[in-house]
Amino acid sequence: MADSQVEIVEGCRLPVLRKNQENEDEWPLAEILSVKEITGRKVYYVHYIDFNKRLDEWVTPDRLDLKKLQFPKKEAKTPTKNGLSGSRPNSPERDVKRKVEPVSLVTQVSPATPVASLPASTETTQASVYPLVRDAGFTPKSAAGRAEAREDHEQLATLATNGTARRLIPSQPGRKRKASCLGTDEIIKVFQNINPRCPSVFLPPGEDSQDSSDGIPSAPRMTGSLVSDRSHDDIITRMKNIDCIELGRHRLKPWYFSPYPQELTALPILYLCEFCLKYLKSLKCLQRHLTKCNLRHPPGNEIYRKGTISFFEIDGRKNKMYSQNLCLLAKCFLDHKTLYYDTDPFLFYVMTEYDSKGFHIVGYFSKEKESTEDYNVACILTLPPYQRRGYGKLLIEFSYELSKVEGKTGTPEKPLSDLGLLSYRSYWSQTILEILMNPKSDTGERPQITINEISEITSVKKEDVISTLQYLNLINYYKGQYILTLSEDIVDGHERAMQKRHLRIDPKCLHFTPKDWSKRGKW
Repeated sequence: MADSQVEIVEGCRLPVLRKNQENEDEWPLAEILSVKEITGRKVYYVHYIDFNKRLDEWVTPDRLDLKKLQFPKKEAKTPTKNGLSGSRPNSPERDVKRKVEPVSLVTQVSPATPVASLPASTETTQASVYPLVRDAGFTPKSAAGRAEAREDHEQLATLATNGTARRLIPSQPGRKRKASCLGTDEIIKVFQNINPRCPSVFLPPGEDSQDSSDGIPSAPRMTGSLVSDRSHDDIITRMKNIDCIELGRHRLKPWYFSPYPQELTALPILYLCEFCLKYLKSLKCLQRHLTKCNLRHPPGNEIYRKGTISFFEIDGRKNKMYSQNLCLLAKCFLDHKTLYYDTDPFLFYVMTEYDSKGFHIVGYFSKEKESTEDYNVACILTLPPYQRRGYGKLLIEFSYELSKVEGKTGTPEKPLSDLGLLSYRSYWSQTILEILMNPKSDTGERPQITINEISEITSVKKEDVISTLQYLNLINYYKGQYILTLSEDIVDGHERAMQKRHLRIDPKCLHFTPKDWSKRGKW
């Protein structure tokens, strides 16, 4: 469909042919990000509007529909902080923000408990789950700036996660639900509904919490092994730069940009040692390296082993090269973060699968040695060959087991990626329902439990407990008090999900002693 007489330049938009999940042809609107020539023929790097960036690809001219070609609008570049120019005005992220239909906050949030109500849709983005998280790319310098930012944020919050965005507007008048005002000290009851198997639990007032009720730092955090920073969202980092990675017996197709050395980006395959994660330019170099590399497992201490699954704790200061190589690999599959080379303040927990050749990396998560915001995960990733097999939930469960040993409640750093959000939402739902469906009462009366008690049992932060209950639509207001209603559908769905969940963490196999990093003069 391409016409050779029409010059297609960067920034143009037009329908592009692609196959959907059902292997059917479709023509979604796409933006041209780059043009290059290969053996005298032009190819185009396209980003499909309203699609995740991991679907971006190089396409040939015959897949372009020039009949609906849209040329880029000539607009002045909008300066960003520090006087640096941002990405082009017609970038898909900004257009998505304008075009995506508004998602209303179902309920008004009480000032004492700023936890967002969750829509019933399973496709709700990170923005609608945590609408009070500020943009990490903006740091107010003065009190007036902070007040202005807070006012703007409360009036209309717009957050983007992995190229998608949701516009948050106040709830519609006339739609009042008292569940949104739920705090950890509110009385909530869980009543039987339809199914006699469903438990009935009273939630009496809990203890006064010592924690900050808002849970929002005064300024955006700029820490993390992979730090959220939108100032890097330029034309270079929007394009995948690695075609293929060979890691052990797997060949991986990267989803996003990763700042590997530029001379390696032109190679058809980038080779990685699966034990030390060192990158090499050829198979011959890899074979020569393997004769010298003595590692058959990640460096660090093995703190968990059950069956073929092991976890290794790696100090980002003691094993800096491995940690940086791990971050480079992770960046290929995490779009919402940019690389941060200072790995000293972080611990990395690498999950491996054992066979006769050694311990093969499956996934990992990182966490700060000291976190003032109770973050127990900075970044988390299951490598693509191991996805949809329960390993992601196992990583999340392990992070909360560490929090239990530390005697703390924890929460992951925001924003979460789309896949990360789905995994956490599923884990929180199953963990909380597991407690609610097995209530204990010594008096023979209706069992009682508080939000604080659920948080203490699971080590899940109170805000995440409340948001999960609201997402599952369990909280109702009945005869002057809050109740949790577990319907037959909820119970059956939970039982089916738990039957499929074969991989679980066994606390008896965990050999972990937390360190008090605040008392250590030097890491």
